[in-house]
Amino acid sequence: MKIRKLLYFKFARHLNTGNSAQGASVPSIIAESTKIKGNILSTGIVHIDGGFDGDIVCNELVIGVKGKVKGNIKSQKLLVYGVFEGTAEVESLFIATNAKLKGDVTHSSIAIEPGAYIEGRCVRKENGTSNVPDTPSKGKKA
Repeated sequence: MKIRKLLYFKFARHLNTGNSAQGASVPSIIAESTKIKGNILSTGIVHIDGGFDGDIVCNELVIGVKGKVKGNIKSQKLLVYGVFEGTAEVESLFIATNAKLKGDVTHSSIAIEPGAYIEGRCVRKENGTSNVPDTPSKGKKA
């Protein structure tokens, strides 16, 4: 497990596009044994393996296999491997096989693996705005 985390940190440093004069930063990680209530504001990568209840604004959010996030997200990338409940506005959305997404997400691009559980709406943005109607249509099936 320690080797896996070390490789993750090295990989994250390698991919970081930050200013090289300041040095590469590592992602913010909320461990499996940690539960947090509050808000996160980050210009980098946030990886959640524990529990989080609140709003997140970041460049990239990874909800790990054992991660559970409840709240609102605004991010360039959202990768869901665990559980997400709430609303999100992202450019790129990825939902893994064992992931659970409950809520509404607006996105520019999406990838969903077979077996993913989704309860809510995934709406594609067009020209920088979402196509989410003000009120849901009654009596229509998707």
